[in-house]
Amino acid sequence: MSDKKVSRPCHHCKSRSVSAPADSSKIHYEKFWLYRHCSSVQQRDRQAQKAGQLFSGLLAMNVVFLGCAFISSKIFNNVAITLADVWILLSILKVLCLFWVIYYVLGTSRQPHAVLYRDSHAGAIWIRGSVLLFGSCSILLNVFQIGYSTILIHCKSKVEIVFPSIGILFIFTQTYFLWHHCKDCIQVQHNFTRCGLMLTIATNLLLWLLAVTNDTLHVQIESQLREVESRFAGKAPSPCNETALCTCSDTAICKVFQKGYILLYPFNTEYCLVCCSVLYVMWKNVGRRISHHHVPHTKPKFKLQGVVVGPLLGTSAVIIGACIFMMYHIQATDLAPSRQVFVMYYSYYIVLLPLMSVGAMIGTIIHALEKKELDTLKNPTRSLDVVLLMGAALGQIGMCYFSIVALVATDPRDLLNSLILSYSVLVIFQNITQNIFIIDGLHRQHFTPPSKEEDTKEEQGREAYSQRRVSVLELGQEIRKASLSYIHTYSHLSWKRRALREISFFLVLCNIIMWIMPTFGAHPVFENGMERSFYGYSTWFVIVNFGLPLGVFYRMHSVGGLLEVYVTA
Repeated sequence: MSDKKVSRPCHHCKSRSVSAPADSSKIHYEKFWLYRHCSSVQQRDRQAQKAGQLFSGLLAMNVVFLGCAFISSKIFNNVAITLADVWILLSILKVLCLFWVIYYVLGTSRQPHAVLYRDSHAGAIWIRGSVLLFGSCSILLNVFQIGYSTILIHCKSKVEIVFPSIGILFIFTQTYFLWHHCKDCIQVQHNFTRCGLMLTIATNLLLWLLAVTNDTLHVQIESQLREVESRFAGKAPSPCNETALCTCSDTAICKVFQKGYILLYPFNTEYCLVCCSVLYVMWKNVGRRISHHHVPHTKPKFKLQGVVVGPLLGTSAVIIGACIFMMYHIQATDLAPSRQVFVMYYSYYIVLLPLMSVGAMIGTIIHALEKKELDTLKNPTRSLDVVLLMGAALGQIGMCYFSIVALVATDPRDLLNSLILSYSVLVIFQNITQNIFIIDGLHRQHFTPPSKEEDTKEEQGREAYSQRRVSVLELGQEIRKASLSYIHTYSHLSWKRRALREISFFLVLCNIIMWIMPTFGAHPVFENGMERSFYGYSTWFVIVNFGLPLGVFYRMHSVGGLLEVYVTA
């Protein structure tokens, strides 16, 4: 397994953002030891690319299976395999990823002609902003975990301090790497780069899986709440409860670390998911050569022109949602949250979700009426966006189906249960309609109004036409016909584009508030107690921790897709 090296002098190394096609003599074809005797260089390059992707994919699969075996053993047999053993394995993987990222930043990317192309579609500003935001919150989460474990060092192992310390270095380095190099189409050391990217993807997946299944601190807090409830009930606390012996004392600093850890816990899962998506695009772009047809001549800009209804409705939804979120967050922190706060929360969603579904369906119908040609150019970023939208929606849809089964099996005629049942059905329908609208919009060709250069060429053509001794009257009639035809077409499409922009902006604001509420602590699916009592604490904890981060990730990813539809409408 080797890569063809370049001996050409580096007098174009600074042009990292160049996306124009390179000369055939400068193309770095891949080589793989299994495919050295192919009939042509291009065929050998394609076979080597497939072989490199297969080999790196197998590496990631084996790492993920090994990590899953450790995590599963910790869940089902926590005596033989403890949480500390899982942390040691993940720490080793983090260190390996750190070494590779540092080597890529300081070595691979600085080689002559290493980055001849950069994918303009990859690493959108909202994606990189999400990586930076969630990465900062994840670093703060690890700081809180270190502080919490240091206070309880008498009953905590030193691994619980070392693991988050390595995590801070890993998150900081990975965030810097993705911010600066997420657009790279690396042209050297293809196989080693693919393996490094896949190892980093596998590590992030295992960190996400551990975050989903690790309920150690939550069990401690639940035990502490039971002890408080038993004291209020006049019962003596159980002296043999080992979990209660390693819980937070009454000191304020310990409570701050504990509350901060719980509040920032979802950000870590979001960070792992976002990083996996960006790293996968980088993996697909290894060795990719972008032709000038793939480079957009004019990049659409975000402008608030011609939209009024969408921003007004969306802003109203955000303001009302923020008020309900604050009221919910204040009342739901009590040991026994009132029933009214859950009724208010679910009623808000029951009103908002049908409006979003109707808007998405109208947008899909407008897409069908426009009859724009589909954009069939190869675009790894768009393909990944579609997969992530469909995959992330499964988390919220799965949780809703679990809730539906629990509600129907208990008492669906109760007021709160009927609201939760309606909410679950509406979420499923809204996710499906919104996915169809976004995916259809992403595959439509961009609307490009005539540029100044085209107007100049048209003017030059008219001058040349007049020089051919055509009468002024005839020329005026032709120009008038062409102008009327263009004005008719423009006015015919303008209302559709306006409607698409109104709908897209409304859905953007709605998805933002639906992202904010669960991200910052509004988790009625876990706090109402109905599904938790039906499935049991541990089972429902895993279901919620699996579906909730995916649901939050879906809302965040939908915002990016809807902004793309808005800008290109």
